[in-house]
Amino acid sequence: MADIKKLAEEIVGLTLLEASELKKILKDEYGIEPAAGGAVMVAGPAAADAPAAEEKDEFDVILVDAGEKKINVIKEVRAITGLGLKEAKDLVEAGGKAVKEAASKAEAEEIKKKLEEAGAKVELK
Repeated sequence: MADIKKLAEEIVGLTLLEASELKKILKDEYGIEPAAGGAVMVAGPAAADAPAAEEKDEFDVILVDAGEKKINVIKEVRAITGLGLKEAKDLVEAGGKAVKEAASKAEAEEIKKKLEEAGAKVELK
């Protein structure tokens, strides 16, 4: 049997592009379609028992607007995500897309700072 922990670590370490390719393979070759709220459904019962005032420890870094210096923002997005030039450009031009999902608070703040220094408008959710 495969080393499940090692497999989980590899999946968690995927870039956005690699995760997208994995999703496509699972759908096309195996007929597995991830549910839109899959992670929420798994964490649902545990989250219901948690106190409402609990501090959030995972953040999504959302690129709201590339601003005036779009090329600098594309460079930063490539450095952060590991995406190719076309994929990073598409992400930046689309706006309102997540650059990084489920990042720790410190990592999310660092990414936000880098993108804002490059000229982008960013928000954490």
